[in-house]
Formats: sequence, C-alpha cells, structure tokens
Amino acid sequence: MAWGARVSEVRVIDSHTAGEPTRVVVSGGPDLGDGPIAERLRRFASHHDDFRRSVILEPRGSDALVGALLTPPEDPACATGVIFFNNVGCISMCGHGAIGVAVTLAYLEQADVGELRLETSVGVVSVLLHSPNEATIENVPSYRFRSGVAVEVEGVGAVRGDVAWGGNWFFLVDATSIDSLAAISLESAPELTEATRRIKAALARQGVTGRDGVEIDHIELFGPAVSADADSRNFVLCPGEAYDRSPCGTGTSAKIACLAADGELQPGEDWVQESLIGSRFVARYRRGDQGEIIPSIAGEAFVCGDTTLIRNPRDPFRNGIG
Repeated sequence: MAWGARVSEVRVIDSHTAGEPTRVVVSGGPDLGDGPIAERLRRFASHHDDFRRSVILEPRGSDALVGALLTPPEDPACATGVIFFNNVGCISMCGHGAIGVAVTLAYLEQADVGELRLETSVGVVSVLLHSPNEATIENVPSYRFRSGVAVEVEGVGAVRGDVAWGGNWFFLVDATSIDSLAAISLESAPELTEATRRIKAALARQGVTGRDGVEIDHIELFGPAVSADADSRNFVLCPGEAYDRSPCGTGTSAKIACLAADGELQPGEDWVQESLIGSRFVARYRRGDQGEIIPSIAGEAFVCGDTTLIRNPRDPFRNGIG
C-alpha cells in the first residue's frame, strides 16, 4: 500500500527477566557507525533521542521498560554490541537486560547454549546460556566506593547507606533502619518509591556522588528475605523513577561488593537475592587480578513478544508521550 512507504518499521523482541521487561531492537534502529560502544552510546544519546523515546515511552512502551539496541561489536569475539536505555536516557549497563539479550539471541537462533560475550559501554560482559531461558552473566568489576554515608532526607529523617558500583552507581540502605518504612513488598511499592525518590534527591542536594562526581542514579533498599531459601529482599528505584521488578542485576552486584568488603560473603558463596515480587537472582563473585570482585548473576528470562513497531510521520505521538 502507498502509505507503507511513509512509515518506518522497527522490529523488537520483548522479554522479561525475573519480571522486569527488556525490549531488544533487532532491526530498524539508527546507524551509529563504528568505534567503541561507549562512543556509539554518546552518539545515540546526542542524535537519536527521538528513537529512544518512541521505543520506550507510551503509547508503545512503559516507564518500567528497558531498551537494548543491538549494534555490531568492535571486539570480534563478542556476539553483539548492546546499548541500554530507559525512559529518561541511556544507562551504562543492565544486568537483567543482559540476560534478556542473551535469551533473545537464543530465540533468534543467533546463539547456542554455551558461552557468549556482550560488548557494553562499560566493558565486555560474559554470558553462559544454560538453556534457552536460563543464563548467568559475569558482570563488570564491582566495588564499594564509600560506606556508612549519612544523609538527611526530607520526610524520612537521617538515613545511612553505602555507595557502590555494580555497572551503575547505587546508594544501598538497610530498610529495617528506617522505622517509618513498610516491609518490602509489592503492596508497599508506592511508599517505597516515594521514600527512595526522597533519598535520591537528598544525595543530590548534599553532594553525595559516585567516583569522579558521577550522579548516583539508583537507590536500593534491602531487608529480610520472605522465602526461607533466600538471603535478602530488595527494592530498587531506577533512574526514571520506576522500580525494578527483578532483583536488579547491577544492584545485586553492588550489594555483594558491599558484603565482600565487610567480609560477610566469601568468593564462590551463593547469595540469593529476592525482588519485591518474589523473583530471584543467584549471585556469587570471584576476585579479579587487582583484588576487585567480579560478580556473576544467574536468572531466567522469557521471550513474550516478537513485534514490529510502526512510526508514522503523521502520528503526533510517534516519538512517545512525555
């Protein structure tokens, strides 16, 4: 039909990892050229934000959705390069998204059970596909940057937490240390969202940052597990102020970096992390050459859609709402 020549089509594969959605762009995305993935991410952020918004925002997406744009890797040993993004911009790394990408490649018959490598803006992430729906990622080196940082939070009071890197910057707080907070559960998500929004704002006001002054854009509350065979339950506020339905791969990496720093988790020991919906990741770590921890995160992902998005130039919301 004649109108077809005027629209652009974007093929995406939707999946969820432990309940958290990933939308992988497999065709129809912008050409970002070659060079390091970090440089291509900057090009994407600078010149193709309309595309990001059209894929992630309503009416085609939602605030909880994380996008993953596949791009040719610079390193020929990698299966693909990948740029992660969400409802407010690009993100350095995404643990649940990396598992989702690996399962998507298996669905597309571009990866077999076994080892593969993904090239991200912060380094190469190794993935072991155990089955078409189960994968373990070996994340980027992670570490605790500061411990016991105190901030005064409006409406909450004094809050103390750790600043840690797990592929993104996190402020991790023991939820049981805040008397006014409800237990970590799906029913308390609105209250937890508001509390973590206030913690994030307090960090910015009081100048608490990651290394080199980088913004701390993820807030993680942790508390007792509900399941008898899990170690902890968490709530993670993501940069776009949506909460993570999964236990958060980079957040779990930051958490075990703190446990390792305190001597509470040894190399090779399992740490079972629950999310507020009861889904889980199994984490462990090994020591790197410089003594840093190299986390691994195991979880399940399931493809739930194989879709062509339509961008019509006559559509007033072709680039999303908001």
